[in-house]
Amino acid sequence: ELFTRVDYSFCFGHYYGTNLATNIAMSQDGFFAQVYEIVRQIPAGRVCTYGLIARCLGAPQSARMVGWAMNASHQLADVPAHRVVNRQGLLTGQHHFPGHGLMQKMLESEGVRVVANKVQDLDQVLWDPKGLSEISLKDHTPR
Repeated sequence: ELFTRVDYSFCFGHYYGTNLATNIAMSQDGFFAQVYEIVRQIPAGRVCTYGLIARCLGAPQSARMVGWAMNASHQLADVPAHRVVNRQGLLTGQHHFPGHGLMQKMLESEGVRVVANKVQDLDQVLWDPKGLSEISLKDHTPR
């Protein structure tokens, strides 16, 4: 299976203030690249959770790492990070977007209803990436 190994070696760069997480975000392989490939497939008007993405990658305990990937993704214009929320529908990543309320505004412009920083009717707009792990994501197998 494509997503059986996860390379956590880059995590320490995050804690020591290096740009390692950003370098990995820009690289073409690794966990972050796999996350971005999934996020690119979330349809407009839908959201996905950090945990569902982690589970799809075969790393169900790595929701926080998916969050780190989303935090590092803002330099990638083709990654719709605003469509990733926590399991309760909270816009937990909103403080990583410039300006006040930009994540909410982006979701609302796609028809997702947000009240008090929480996606409403989450069960109706939730997109589940299961099944994607069976396709080739440009051979983004961690090395």
